[in-house]
Amino acid sequence: MSSLSRELVFLILQFLDEEKFKETVHKLEQESGFFFNMKHFEDQVQAGEWDEVERYLGGFTKVEDNRYSMKIFFEIRKQKYLEALDRQDRAKAVEILVKDLKVFASFNEELFKEITQLLTLDNFRQNEQLSKYGDTKSARNIMLIELKKLIEANPLFRDKLAFPSFKSSRLRTLINQSLNWQHQLCKNPRPNPDIKTLFMDHSCTPNANGSRPPPTNNPLVGPIPKAGAFPPIGAHGPFQPVVSPSPGAIAGWMSTPNPSMPHPAVAAAPPGLVQPSSAAAFLKHPRTPTGVTGMDYQSADSEHLIKRIRTGPADEVSFSGVMLSSNAYSQDDLPKAVVRTLSQGSNVMSMDFHPQQQNILLVGTNVGDISLWELGSRERLVHKPFKVWDIQAASMPLQTALVNDAAISVNRCVWSPDGLMLGVAFSKHIVQIYTNNPTGELRQHLEIDAHVGGVNDIAFAHPNKQLCIVTCGDDKVIKVWDAAAGRRQYTFEGHEAPVYSVCPHYKENIQFIFSTAIDGKIKAWLYDCLGSRVDYDAPGLWCTMMAYSADGTRLFSCGTSKEGESHLVEWNESEGAIKRTYSGFRKRSLDVVQFDTTRNRFLAAGDEFQIKFWDMDNTNVLTAVDADGGLPASPRLRFNKEGSLLAVTTTDSGIKILANNDGLRLIRMLESKAMERNRGTSEPINTKPLIVNALGPIGNVSNAVAPTLERADRIQPAVSISSLGNMENSRLVDVKPRIPDDIDKIKSWKISDIADPSQMKALRLPDSTTAGKVVRLMYTNNGLALLALASNAVHKLWKWPRNDRNNPSGKASAYVVPQLWQPPNGILMANDVNDNKPAEESTACIALSKNDSYVMSASGGKVSLFNMMTFKVMTTFVSPPPAATFLAFHPQDNNIIAIGMEDSTILIYNVRVDEVKTKLKGHQNRITGLAFSQTLNILVSSGADAQLCVWSIDGWEKKKTRFIQAPTGRQSPLVGETKVQFHNDHTHLLVAHESQIAVYDSKLDCLRFWSPKDALAAPISCAIYSCDGLLVYATFCDGAVGVFDADSLRLRCRIAPSAYIPSFSLSGGNPSYPLVVAAHPSEPNQIAVGMTDGSVHVVEPSDAELKWGGTPSQDNGPSNSSNPSPSGQASELPSR
Repeated sequence: MSSLSRELVFLILQFLDEEKFKETVHKLEQESGFFFNMKHFEDQVQAGEWDEVERYLGGFTKVEDNRYSMKIFFEIRKQKYLEALDRQDRAKAVEILVKDLKVFASFNEELFKEITQLLTLDNFRQNEQLSKYGDTKSARNIMLIELKKLIEANPLFRDKLAFPSFKSSRLRTLINQSLNWQHQLCKNPRPNPDIKTLFMDHSCTPNANGSRPPPTNNPLVGPIPKAGAFPPIGAHGPFQPVVSPSPGAIAGWMSTPNPSMPHPAVAAAPPGLVQPSSAAAFLKHPRTPTGVTGMDYQSADSEHLIKRIRTGPADEVSFSGVMLSSNAYSQDDLPKAVVRTLSQGSNVMSMDFHPQQQNILLVGTNVGDISLWELGSRERLVHKPFKVWDIQAASMPLQTALVNDAAISVNRCVWSPDGLMLGVAFSKHIVQIYTNNPTGELRQHLEIDAHVGGVNDIAFAHPNKQLCIVTCGDDKVIKVWDAAAGRRQYTFEGHEAPVYSVCPHYKENIQFIFSTAIDGKIKAWLYDCLGSRVDYDAPGLWCTMMAYSADGTRLFSCGTSKEGESHLVEWNESEGAIKRTYSGFRKRSLDVVQFDTTRNRFLAAGDEFQIKFWDMDNTNVLTAVDADGGLPASPRLRFNKEGSLLAVTTTDSGIKILANNDGLRLIRMLESKAMERNRGTSEPINTKPLIVNALGPIGNVSNAVAPTLERADRIQPAVSISSLGNMENSRLVDVKPRIPDDIDKIKSWKISDIADPSQMKALRLPDSTTAGKVVRLMYTNNGLALLALASNAVHKLWKWPRNDRNNPSGKASAYVVPQLWQPPNGILMANDVNDNKPAEESTACIALSKNDSYVMSASGGKVSLFNMMTFKVMTTFVSPPPAATFLAFHPQDNNIIAIGMEDSTILIYNVRVDEVKTKLKGHQNRITGLAFSQTLNILVSSGADAQLCVWSIDGWEKKKTRFIQAPTGRQSPLVGETKVQFHNDHTHLLVAHESQIAVYDSKLDCLRFWSPKDALAAPISCAIYSCDGLLVYATFCDGAVGVFDADSLRLRCRIAPSAYIPSFSLSGGNPSYPLVVAAHPSEPNQIAVGMTDGSVHVVEPSDAELKWGGTPSQDNGPSNSSNPSPSGQASELPSR
């Protein structure tokens, strides 16, 4: 169930409670399992309603779930048993003993015997341990205390004991807002609309004369009616009118905090961080470009309504960014390839790309220097060491600070939105503002003695259409300065600790500033003298920065606690609550983690000596890169405006520039121009015209300070991706400039066949107990370990050691030998086996939880749930026959598992309640593959019948089925194991069969196809996408591995078995070959293969190369057909 659906259940619970449907409330609590009502539970226990107590508990846990649950049920049944004995009702006591308590005998036989012996006593209080048992009421109260402790400690009840905090009558509020929005869309809105039903969308009937009615004096949008004021269905009066708030009010976050709630309730106003002065006008101007459905400035609660009604052209646009639908980008858009390395010479503290000249990077250092770098030529155009421009005008505290300690650092440097100014905040008192002319000169403009102590952040803003500078500092104050003359305009006081960062923003006509302090407090300020409108706690309660997405619609923050725990979250602006928390950070960060946003789609943060990327809509790490190494533990980073380049700091006081394909083209073009200038052209360099209008008009600023010319001849014209080629109508931002193909050639494998171990790096993992084939293999989600399941039903886990010199991240690598890990108790993690069928002849299956804590596995017997830390079996379920053959976790609920069975059915199983929800039938042979797509809301299954089936997740009905096509020369229909895996976009499906690999779309149409031939003629044993979705790895029954381009299925390179399998393994009549392949979750060029001889090999390119394969081999023939080609050649549709 999605998070919004879950929240809807809470809204319904609140509504039922307000309407006094008490029994229905508790029934929904039990059936949903979202909220455990402790008060209701206590009432039932004190009343002795034992059947209801166990029925209510059953919605959340079962006896065998864990030791806490077992203890809870035991205490309840023991109390019921003692009460029967106290009433001298021996028959009932015997019934409870046999039916309810006997289940615990297998866990503690001695205790069960002792309980049974109580039947022989005239009064059970004769038992020494029960001698203090009082009356029934006091005994129940004592037991309740114990039960509450057990429930609070039970992990199954985590996050279920507190009802979410939100305003009363919230469901009524949303309905009223919906009716108001619907009324705004009426073609003939009536002043007093008559609402008689909620079953249909509201629409006013036109007047008899067809004229438009006069405007009503009662605005339709404003405060929500109080509980009980919602108009009755069928009433003939107007639906509840709402009054427009004052323009100075900021809704949502600007409400008065309620100390009883973890996050204050939303203000009584329509959703949105800021409320325009005219809500009706706000609704008349949708913010979505033509033909694009996007998120407006509304809360997530109304997201589904907005997506339905917000279409059509926009009358006005406040932000320069273009809103795109969520499928407009892919991982290809992430800058991951290192294209430049710059040597700054001192530690880099802050960076910012010019907003128009995408090739200009501003850098500030720990010694107070600032520099401008031109990335095409790698030249440092400007270098300005720190100095106070007018020491005579400096305040005495500043002069004293400089005398006591001359060392000074740049805390932040930033460009103004138009690129005509740059601001620098220093660690002592002052900020310096430069003007940047299109001719390339930096002029000293303003030097402001801004704060007492360090100036921790600086930003530009446009309150009242006037460019201003916002600063914050150690003196706990935020100040706003006029950018033209440096006059102080506003001072905001209210923080109780040094202010760490500021984030100015605006929506409609409301201008505001977010600020964060090192005590973790978040405050918001309007440009007035009325104080802070918000006082919330940031996750981590220490250093936090806030940033909006490029289009200004989504708010994020990233911070690190004093203990080193980092938190990256998205905020629900309308509620002032955390909407989404992103996972994947190191448990103990060594420094404050820095982050940035790009393309309205991606987040990036520096952590664990890497750059980690997230999709904004997914809490799990999308991918991570180490930029070829040399990064600090928490590198600083910054995207350029278009997201094609990413600057990241290095440990050697340098900067690496990473690029995507667009960024690479930009760099190559700039490099080409630099080479032309170096060769010498007939025209003088200075006569080449600059693109002045790209920078906008020069600001009206003071010229009192004499200009300082800074190498004007080396400033490049303003360059951005959007200026390199004609913009395609189909994609407004992702412009593909026409650059010769040879520019795209970067350092990579130049050969198509790898046959020698020296051409790559391969590591055979240590294993002294090799026995049986490796039938399943997977990396843990954090990439630190590798888990294998052998045909003898035994699991093996290899963990890589963390080493500051060779492997600082502790990630799996072919360059570091891992340890075959076992818990201290020395037990093996072995599956249950079927006595009637050897494990070697059974189909094995395995699935890993998202947090790597639990693994679910089967080898012909029961499905076992193991604890990965202890290797202990937590529980078993689904006894054969039939046996489980494939396992997959539901993407939204880890308690729901899809289990493919040997008898060709699929069970949808709820682990928590130990119940088969439904059984899917559609295959004719055992299930061999399952893959969920949260984007498409489907489950795709594959079987040994070579058939694909698509099932809806909502109702589990079968939507489509198709048999895979047989290549030329193969008998049809095909049989044999067929495996499926969704691409990272969750819309394209990789299908692997011994006869082929193919890519299908959501309609099960085959888009691309490849079958074994030539150097890779053996049957395919397994295939998998790389973690970034750019490659497909396929293993073959002769020991070879093929690396294919995922988009075209063209062969990039072939890894011969001689390159990674020791020669002795190849000799003899039965050479080993890989049965399974696993792709590293964050290293796209690393794979692991599990062999028929029981060994596991980790394989990756050598240090001298960046990736597998060069230009795709043309031996595969042309690939321009849109239909599958059963001839063995790759086929592809036009690029998506």
